[in-house]
Amino acid sequence: MPETKAIYTLNIGMNYAPEICALTYPLFREYAAKIGADFVIIDERQFLEWPIVYEKLQIHKRGRAYDWNIYFDSDCLIHPDLFDLTEAILKDTILQNSQDYAGNRFVYDEYFRRDGRHIGACNWFTVASKWCLDLWKPLDDLTLEEAVKRIHIISAEKKAGIENEHLIDDFVLSRNIARYGLKQQTFSQLLVALNRQMDEYFWHTYTFTIEEKVKGMQETLARWGLI
Repeated sequence: MPETKAIYTLNIGMNYAPEICALTYPLFREYAAKIGADFVIIDERQFLEWPIVYEKLQIHKRGRAYDWNIYFDSDCLIHPDLFDLTEAILKDTILQNSQDYAGNRFVYDEYFRRDGRHIGACNWFTVASKWCLDLWKPLDDLTLEEAVKRIHIISAEKKAGIENEHLIDDFVLSRNIARYGLKQQTFSQLLVALNRQMDEYFWHTYTFTIEEKVKGMQETLARWGLI
């Protein structure tokens, strides 16, 4: 029996940058069709007192209906040649594009210290099987205020006007990786293992303005020969 898969993105109220979604969503749908996945837009709020990015944690419950769950931010371009990620990793291992050094971004607690891997999650692109749904488990021992106090944005983010609250999802996923001892692999590591390290499958940057993102996406699509 084929494994069930879902590709998620976040767009509360379907109000996020239509000019960006017009470029990214067709590629999401194409990739979903390619790997036999449902395309799911998280468009309604469930965590009303939390920043919008926290709504990504809806996958903790939604993901129980699928064997595999893949998340992309709405401003991420996917190359049509991207392979089925669920066939390239083990079900006991989560996949993200890369990782930050957690100590640069977050105040450590007993979970980070015990884990010792210093993994800072980059949650614009994440793959996890139903075995690893604890990755998206909402906080049950910290308030929003307590969590935000544990986040330190870096200088480039400050310059771009990003506030601590915007990284609440990265904080929660990083802490969950440590708390539950989840195995983690980066996409860069996977490409090396597959001897495909020269391939380009994504374009994403979060410190650009919408206008800068659209320009960057159009240039990338042209380089990929898609426009």
